[in-house]
Amino acid sequence: MTKDLKQINKKNGVVTEALPSLNFRVKLDGSDSEVLAHLAGKLRIHKIKILPGDRVTVEMSPYDERRGRITYRLK
Repeated sequence: MTKDLKQINKKNGVVTEALPSLNFRVKLDGSDSEVLAHLAGKLRIHKIKILPGDRVTVEMSPYDERRGRITYRLK
């Protein structure tokens, strides 16, 4: 399956809690929902640090709307 066929839903949010194994709890903008997100591979390779309070971009899973992947740390 290519990325064109998948429904990639990107949303911005704020990291509220850092969890073990590079998982984070992210509160999404514009709604009261929180998702469980893990770091994308490029952020791991380049050792980008994510702390509670950071603004991030999250790619939401098309299968489970409560999980996602952090792809970018906003400034």
